[in-house]
Amino acid sequence: AQAMKAGAVDFLRKPFRADDLLECVHSALVRSAVQRRHSAEKNGARRVLDLLTPREFEVMQLVITGMLNKQIAGEMGTAEKTVKVHRGRVMQKLGVTSVAELVRLVQRAGIRQTRKHKTKV
Repeated sequence: AQAMKAGAVDFLRKPFRADDLLECVHSALVRSAVQRRHSAEKNGARRVLDLLTPREFEVMQLVITGMLNKQIAGEMGTAEKTVKVHRGRVMQKLGVTSVAELVRLVQRAGIRQTRKHKTKV
């Protein structure tokens, strides 16, 4: 258990064959590359989300729950036209063209969406 906490990803019993060692090292390198790619994607998505103003972020949170502009306006106590403006800016700043793309971006950032607009990081 201590070895796993320290970063071990596999164990070999002695005596072991050189091929087994190479296979374990290769598997660990592949796993590490995948983890680095996921981490880079997550960090990139979070950097993009940091471009949003607090109000735009709030609108985005409500959009990804599936709420309509009219519902968002009611929730936020603002005009529907204002929501449309914020929503347009969100889509433009984040470089997405659909709500589905927006949801994927938010998921890549590691933000879980909830029905109430308070998202969790």
